[in-house]
Amino acid sequence: MTKNRPYLFYELTNSICSQCLRKAEAKVIIEDERVYLLKYCSRHGREKVLISTDVEYYKRCREFIKPAEMPLHWNTPIKYGCPYDCGLCPDHEQHSCLTLVEVTDRCNLQCPICYADSSPHRETWRSLETIERMLDAIVRNEGEPDIVQISGGEPTIHPQFFDILDLAKSKPIKHLMVNTNGLRIAQDREFVRKLASYMPGFELYLQFDSFEEEALRELRGVDLREVRRKAIGHLNEFNVSTTLVVTLKKGLNDSEIGKIIQYGLKQRCVRGVTFQPIQDAGRTEDFDPAQDRLTLSEVRQGIIEQSGVFRAEDMIPVPCHPDCLAMGYALKLGGEVVPLTGLIDPEVLLEGGRNTIVFEQDASLRSKLFELFSTAHSPVSSALSLKNLLCCLPFVKVPEGIGYDNVFRVIIMQFLDAHNFDVRSVKKSCVHIAHPDGRIIPFDTYNLFYRDGKEELLKQIRNEAGGPA
Repeated sequence: MTKNRPYLFYELTNSICSQCLRKAEAKVIIEDERVYLLKYCSRHGREKVLISTDVEYYKRCREFIKPAEMPLHWNTPIKYGCPYDCGLCPDHEQHSCLTLVEVTDRCNLQCPICYADSSPHRETWRSLETIERMLDAIVRNEGEPDIVQISGGEPTIHPQFFDILDLAKSKPIKHLMVNTNGLRIAQDREFVRKLASYMPGFELYLQFDSFEEEALRELRGVDLREVRRKAIGHLNEFNVSTTLVVTLKKGLNDSEIGKIIQYGLKQRCVRGVTFQPIQDAGRTEDFDPAQDRLTLSEVRQGIIEQSGVFRAEDMIPVPCHPDCLAMGYALKLGGEVVPLTGLIDPEVLLEGGRNTIVFEQDASLRSKLFELFSTAHSPVSSALSLKNLLCCLPFVKVPEGIGYDNVFRVIIMQFLDAHNFDVRSVKKSCVHIAHPDGRIIPFDTYNLFYRDGKEELLKQIRNEAGGPA
């Protein structure tokens, strides 16, 4: 009698070997109500990687897509195939929803999990001239970039930090963010006052991993609880739009998901929380991809079970990159929190004219939402007209005192590393990094192949693939 496989073969893709980073064919399989990536490298053998704990949600991500929007300019030709031609090459399937500009490798912390390997011992500062070239490359690709994030290292310690913000504000960028660990925010009230002058269209992306000393020491190397308290106090005082950014590690701080959301809802300055499951990059150690990986689906389930706000229908895939992005929106009104995403027909989101990880920037989506809710069939329509509902969104004229302060979004942003790398998925990546030489490179491939001296290995792989690099 023939034997059945212990799993269901779902689809075929390409990945890379987590050891040598060369391409490896991969099966996506469903086994014991989980989704795994099975791949084989002729040099290093087989690997099995957990990629989802929710089979139905994984399948939904395959359906929740729409035609990709391309950049206005391609930066590199197709020669060796993905992921060896970044970026962006004409084979990529998504423009830049969010582009990072790293202005320094220096940091005032030395986080054990840092993907960029930043620290107080690194001395690289990018000049204003170099930063302007990077910003101009983004504008050339995007026309009017949706979101540009000034990052590092720790960007707030750059000696020309406010010159950098002035430079970015002079460009046609819709939304400017600063990625920060919050140390300077906590220490310097006048610094925060000056930050407030850059609003609207400005937001801080503030590390906020845990309320517990043990978790903070493991993730950041120091106890940052008092730093976070002071930083939020200053940001609340000047109402500087802030997103709390939580790096999640399985079994360490994933039980705090709901507590952080509830905390964020009570802060005047906080517009939402972004959860980032830990990526195997930088200084991480002792990482078992088949057991230790915290998947997007687990984070989503944690939000549903712990938040007290977002239901399953409120946490949905983001159509521009559904494998790696999920989000939910809520409206804060007079102490009440109204989840919004589950009230919207998914087809409305799929018909939106522009892919972006910040849905509120899509004018056609706002128009369709108006038509949807103006019929007064919404469960919240008795308390809110759609006009009031939409006026909480950025870049819309705000009537009757309701504004961006009232919007609250929760995003899950999963990054690919050498273990869960999926060529099919990385082609849809919309979170990119500006390289000083003018390339715009997906975040996932940048950390694997293009950061610091890693392109030397890439040259070797390219030589094997098709002649001299």
